[in-house]
Amino acid sequence: MTGRTGTNEKYRTALGASSRHHITLLGQDLADDVMGTVGFGELAFWLATQRRPTPGETRVFEAVLAALADHGFTPTAITARLTFLSAPDSVQGALAAGLLGGGSRFLGVTEDCGRFLHEVLQQAENLPTTEAEWDALAVTVVQKQRAEKKFVPGLGHHVHKDGDPRTPRLFQIAAEENLFGPHLSLFAAIGRVHPQVLGKTLPLNGAGVCGAALADLGLPLELLRGFALLARTAGLIGQLAEELRRPVAGDIFLSVDLNNQSVPPEPFEQPAL
Repeated sequence: MTGRTGTNEKYRTALGASSRHHITLLGQDLADDVMGTVGFGELAFWLATQRRPTPGETRVFEAVLAALADHGFTPTAITARLTFLSAPDSVQGALAAGLLGGGSRFLGVTEDCGRFLHEVLQQAENLPTTEAEWDALAVTVVQKQRAEKKFVPGLGHHVHKDGDPRTPRLFQIAAEENLFGPHLSLFAAIGRVHPQVLGKTLPLNGAGVCGAALADLGLPLELLRGFALLARTAGLIGQLAEELRRPVAGDIFLSVDLNNQSVPPEPFEQPAL
């Protein structure tokens, strides 16, 4: 059949498609087989992998989404609220502004940790089978990062100095569903051994354990940050809903605007070589 471009090319998709009387999604009838039957978390997993998750996979995946949904007045939440203050007619702009702030310091750690763990596992000659073997691999990993003066993604938290409460809970859920795979095993081992290498104890943070769990679910590593953003979208909607009821963006704006201090310019100087 000739398309609008005048060619016979067909654009194949296993996702959504529409005809006069039906909408299909992932090979299912959207109205009859999906709506009211498939939960949103399950559907998000299905859309990304094009395979329907097991109940256990859905539970772990949705636990990750819950863990990443909202963390209070983070920069992403403040940005969304301030953008909504500036353009209350643009909810999409406020949401987009908040999501664009997801990077190496907030939300992006999920992908960074998942990728990091996966690279280590790919380079290992044989995957460990005992806790002692996992610990030995983890010692090597932390020593290498320290020698290269690099951080271990997912290690440390600016608030939860004594332990991130999300981490043991996600470990527990994954274990209950028999989905505690190699990424979580390596991450847990890093948590056990890093004090002997670094000389201090740091918590395994929630964003990192989420990345490990998502990698163990076999989700595309390139999309791990996308799942964090999916979760945070719900949180940002909550932030904007609260902004409508109890606005704080105006106070945040005025606290800066009314307390700024003019200083002389400081020309940029390139660091000496």
